[in-house]
Amino acid sequence: MASTEGIVPITRAFLASYYDTYQFSPLSNDVARLSSEIRSFTADLLNSSPAAEGEERLLVSEIESEPPHKVDENMWKNREHMEEILYLLEKPHWPRSLQLQLSPDDAELATIIDRLHQKFQTSLKTLESFQAKNSERVFNTVMTYIPQDFRGKLIRQQRDRSERNKQAEVDALVSSGASIRDRYALLWKQQMERRRLLAQLGSATGVYKTLVKYLVGVPQVLLDFIRQINDDDGPMEEQRQRYGPPLYRLTTMVLLIRLFISLSWGRFETRKLKKEEVAVLEQAADVYTTEFERFITFISEVFANSPFFISAEVAGALEGRNNDDYKEISVPAGKTHEVSLSVDAINSYIAWDFSLVQGKINLDIGFSVEYTNPSGEKSLILPYRRFESDQGNFCTCEVGNYKLLWDNSYSSFFKKALRYKVDCIPPVAEPVAPATEAKE
Repeated sequence: MASTEGIVPITRAFLASYYDTYQFSPLSNDVARLSSEIRSFTADLLNSSPAAEGEERLLVSEIESEPPHKVDENMWKNREHMEEILYLLEKPHWPRSLQLQLSPDDAELATIIDRLHQKFQTSLKTLESFQAKNSERVFNTVMTYIPQDFRGKLIRQQRDRSERNKQAEVDALVSSGASIRDRYALLWKQQMERRRLLAQLGSATGVYKTLVKYLVGVPQVLLDFIRQINDDDGPMEEQRQRYGPPLYRLTTMVLLIRLFISLSWGRFETRKLKKEEVAVLEQAADVYTTEFERFITFISEVFANSPFFISAEVAGALEGRNNDDYKEISVPAGKTHEVSLSVDAINSYIAWDFSLVQGKINLDIGFSVEYTNPSGEKSLILPYRRFESDQGNFCTCEVGNYKLLWDNSYSSFFKKALRYKVDCIPPVAEPVAPATEAKE
């Protein structure tokens, strides 16, 4: 059993610092381009033949909604969509005339479908492997802090029994003829049940917490970890902020591919796929599977190296540095750094506080503030001047965009370590007096 002395659960501040070393390269521009083209194709299909009741209507409704916010829910959504696509790409589920391959175009399309099937099959296996390994890693890491005697054995037995019961529930649903959508709804429900039970355990008080801590042998630090790890503003929210956006775009892309194939199959007997549509579909499948597997490879490395616990000293230092909302960046020689603030109400206050992290040589940096009105006209609010540090604020007289600019363009050799905080404070509304007071 590993010692938990002197350690605390990871914090959002720690993850922010840790994730700074793991920058995900932007998705290919083809993701947005091909998603847009597929969306246009689906719109054409729906204009000529509206969505039928049932699965088509559900898919159209889903594409009009935002992707889920949670990273793991997006993983499950991508897995569900890939499995649905594979189902559609299996020969027994092709349109009848395509199965017969009565024309050279149909034969060519059949060959392309086989290639798409292989690509999605590979991506699905990659995702399944990632989810299984990540789940096992979390459990095994937690178990290193559990006494390795009968208590640890009891916890493993309980977990295995719970997972067998969940799998039996899924098997029973499948045997009843439920759809893939129904199966994944159950899988996600089970995932949320795991979370809910952990949160309840971590929040338990009094006799129950004492029983867990001393009789079962779960250290207090583990209870704290499982209680707060998935809070709305907890450590995992930092992960969603950093890595959610590219994953959300991939979730939307695979849903569009699924919707397009589903609509095309349903209308194939009266409207066959055009060569341009087939080419875009093939490109979209290639780009999606490539980018999704790249994302999984990246996030696997992030997860594999991310600790669950850190020393109390590290957590305290990070929280102290981050609670005041200061940011630290490096402004290279010959470059600038800017922050834009959009002001929607006059009499708002714009405030700043910055300083350079000094070494053996005292350095300065240029600073100015510029205003751009809604018509695009620019004016200087604070003229350019060089500072080692500065604090200031002003009250806005106009709505529009205010740009704070730190200028290191004059330096040929020295980068500047800038620590800064900026705020846009809306005007304070006067309290409304109650009706009885107004009468008086």
